[in-house]
Amino acid sequence: MMNLAASEPQSPLLPVWPEVVIGLIAFGIVFFVFAKKLLPAINKALEERREAIEGGMEKAEAAQAEAQQTLEEYRAQLAEARHEAARLRQEAQEQGATLIAEMRAEGQRQREEIIAAGHAQIEADRRQAAQSLRQDVGKLATDLAGKLVGESLEDVARQSRTIDRFLDELEAKATTAESSGVAR
Repeated sequence: MMNLAASEPQSPLLPVWPEVVIGLIAFGIVFFVFAKKLLPAINKALEERREAIEGGMEKAEAAQAEAQQTLEEYRAQLAEARHEAARLRQEAQEQGATLIAEMRAEGQRQREEIIAAGHAQIEADRRQAAQSLRQDVGKLATDLAGKLVGESLEDVARQSRTIDRFLDELEAKATTAESSGVAR
């Protein structure tokens, strides 16, 4: 019967057992080579890549944290610089106001000194003009009186008293005239 089985055509759906065994042995050898040689290399490459990606992410996170810290420091320095600038502006305004007040006070003091010196100079000039006028009026009055009287009034003491009395009378008349003109 064996012959019959060999001569009978075999169904294409049934596997040929020797080919299946040889295929399984070849698959085992290929699987063993892949498992021992190729799979560790692939796993190693995948692990290195995972570590590189994780390391890159950690480095990126660290760089981002450092950038954030630098940004915060920059903002703090900028706020401090603005505060310092505002303080310096305020201080400059206060110094300017103080300087202006000092300069005004100094100008007022100098103005008062100049006015006082001017009043003193005017008073000195007035006295000198009055003295000079007194002497000139006295000499003219003495000369005129001498011509009227017909004698020379050379006595200095008498001449001085006469001149003083005459000028005092003139001043009194001028003062009363001014006070009556002001009262109107």
